[in-house]
Amino acid sequence: MAPSPISEFIDPADSSLDEQWKSVLARKVVPAGTRQVKFVPCEVVLSLCASLLVDHHKYGSTSAHRAEYPVQHLSRLFKRPPSSFLAKMANLDGSRSHGGRHEMEVSTHLLSDSTMMQDVYLRILRSARRQGIDRQQLPDFLDLEDGGALWLVGQEELVESEIEKSLEGILEKRAREQDDVPLELTQRLLTATVRIGQHRFAQGVLANHQHRCVFCGLSGIIAGERRPRMLTASHIKPWRDSTGKERLDNRNGFTACPTHDVAFDTGLITVDSDLNVHYSPGIESDMTIEAPLRAALGKPPLADKLILPDVAVRPDVVYLDWHRTQIFVAS
Repeated sequence: MAPSPISEFIDPADSSLDEQWKSVLARKVVPAGTRQVKFVPCEVVLSLCASLLVDHHKYGSTSAHRAEYPVQHLSRLFKRPPSSFLAKMANLDGSRSHGGRHEMEVSTHLLSDSTMMQDVYLRILRSARRQGIDRQQLPDFLDLEDGGALWLVGQEELVESEIEKSLEGILEKRAREQDDVPLELTQRLLTATVRIGQHRFAQGVLANHQHRCVFCGLSGIIAGERRPRMLTASHIKPWRDSTGKERLDNRNGFTACPTHDVAFDTGLITVDSDLNVHYSPGIESDMTIEAPLRAALGKPPLADKLILPDVAVRPDVVYLDWHRTQIFVAS
């Protein structure tokens, strides 16, 4: 069967979406071991959107039932096993050797234009609501229905040239495995995948620290609304110096307001293994004569020790030691 035109994924008509949802609602559960029904376009797009929250690489066929929100909701609604959605995510990011070029093109279009992705996501949800599918059955897992905006967090830490360098070996391997896929398409998709991984990392760090700066306690929720640019979630050991595993490790991240994020990244402050905050030499003496510096880096607003919620996972000492020996301006 020929794939649906790409317009069905990136610019679907309301009438087409309504028909897709009607077919989903009429769908029956397919017995285990039986071939699943074909994904409809809205289902593919929701799988891609879910990848902003879920790393499919963490799960195998026997652990798919543990995949986090919203995989289980999608599984119940679309009457297919969670493993099907995780496999679709692998198709969409090109990491599945038997995945189709068509779905990689869909991913590249939507991931390269967040406005387009948000628009399609909202159209899909509006159509679902017209068919009587409520938020319990299909939750607004990107938090966009009430006027939010799609925002990939943590991107300020990434540099295009560093991404390209990190992808050299992977790009060559993919080119050999998928010789029918243009190299430019693969490169664009791999770059988008890195950015999504950074987004998931940053989201995890922000959640771990309950959206507050670990150095001064500033909240990213102001006047009842989340203000994404008021906080950053970046690596303790920088992305460019980290391995692939370290780049996704929430223990390698701090939530910080922009001022204290820069102060830490440039080595003006550091954190020891007991989570005490230390100044680089000369900072404290400068603060006695520089009121703006004192207002930014004095104690307060800086705390003597990292401000962590009781339930937070502590940063790994390995990353703190790396920062103190490689970044901190000790003399």
